[in-house]
Amino acid sequence: MFLCCWLVLGALIPATLSINPGVKVRLTEKGIEYGRQLGMADMQQKLNSIQVPDFSGEQRVSPIGKVQYNLSNIRVLKVGIPKSSVDLVPGTGVRMSIGDAFISLNGNWRVKYLRIIKDSGSFDLNVNGLSIATTISIKSDETGRPAVSSDSCSAAVGSAKVKFHGGASWLYNLFTRFIDKALRNAIQKQICPRATTVVSDLNPQLKTLNVLAKVDKYAEIEYSMVSSPTVLKSSIDLSLKGEFYNIGKHQEPPFSPAAFNLPPQNNNMLYIGMSAFTVNSAAFVYNNAGVLSLSITDDMIPKSFPIRLDTKTFGVIIPEIAKQFPGLMMKLLVKMEKTPTLTFEPNNATVQATTTVTAFAIQPNSILSPLFVLNLEVSVSARMFVSEMKLAAAVTLNKMDLTLDKSNVGDFQVSALNSILQGVFQLVVIPTVNVQLAKGYPLPTIGKMKLMNTQLDVLKDYILIGTDVQFS
Repeated sequence: MFLCCWLVLGALIPATLSINPGVKVRLTEKGIEYGRQLGMADMQQKLNSIQVPDFSGEQRVSPIGKVQYNLSNIRVLKVGIPKSSVDLVPGTGVRMSIGDAFISLNGNWRVKYLRIIKDSGSFDLNVNGLSIATTISIKSDETGRPAVSSDSCSAAVGSAKVKFHGGASWLYNLFTRFIDKALRNAIQKQICPRATTVVSDLNPQLKTLNVLAKVDKYAEIEYSMVSSPTVLKSSIDLSLKGEFYNIGKHQEPPFSPAAFNLPPQNNNMLYIGMSAFTVNSAAFVYNNAGVLSLSITDDMIPKSFPIRLDTKTFGVIIPEIAKQFPGLMMKLLVKMEKTPTLTFEPNNATVQATTTVTAFAIQPNSILSPLFVLNLEVSVSARMFVSEMKLAAAVTLNKMDLTLDKSNVGDFQVSALNSILQGVFQLVVIPTVNVQLAKGYPLPTIGKMKLMNTQLDVLKDYILIGTDVQFS
């Protein structure tokens, strides 16, 4: 998984939309270093798979004359990569370099000379001063996901030294210089193909990027890129759409993302900036789906709550209810009248919602008789948090303002219902909302990616998630 932790999102995808992103991602030097470690582990595995074919030759050696030799069963014993670097080329891409690498191999040898003398044994081959330099380009595939390829590669082997063991090895070691060059060339030819494979092996992993991530049966979120990433000297900045849509219906909301900039932080490998636009597009989607409403009956209110949802309780405040509908249970329908709006201010996330509450008396035949309709302006505070690979939230009620919209039971003092509705919201509505918010929605991820040491800060117009990354 070469460089997965940062190349995964670093696709140089041409801009197709001239809009501000809803989500920004920054990959820092710390993330790039983690990617280098993963890359070198993968490269070491690839070098371990080098296969040097059996080969034969003939060499004149004084004083015995022509010596026919055969080297076989050549296998890698050890690979070392003491020096490596992965550098960002601002505005261009990525450059990977390896220096002073070495490979230890062994195998079997056989020789024949003076027509009748045969000998055999084993040999060691030490390859030193191995260097590799490759440039990597990143583009979009046909699905809008990143795809990587190796643009160029150069490899050089400083030396390859053979040492024979067994038989008359002291004699054959006299002509190893003729074999060294052949083995060095055979190995050098295999280096770049393996480096290229290391890069191309990323593509199956990159195809797991959740460009369109399903949230539930109502919504999905799109993480396609809205512009090419900005490759800087020490980081890569990415701009993602970060917009919710109704499943099967991509309707744009009547608002657009505002521009925002990530702060210059680098303590974590990865930073994700999630704008208020992204969350508000979710509210737009769920409001369009008609699911931002809740029917409340008395059995949903804890038994310990002293006020019950019946005409007797409400009749104390509104006598006409007790007079017209004595001894009946009631039902409240809380319905969102327009899309709720979330705002981010430093250390504070607030949601403003405009709802109506329609009260009904439940007749013995289950027919609902409308009593009154209230307009409610509700303010809640939201606490955002990361749960596994999702962004979740929990809300608490700040305040609500009530006004009377319509009444079938005469005029009454709306303020007298304030404590009842406050209790209903605190005991039923807020917990119901929090159950849904706790499920969260997916962050941009790839493969078996795990977030670690995660922190979340609420800033002006966006939240900032700082995290380290681990791939299993």
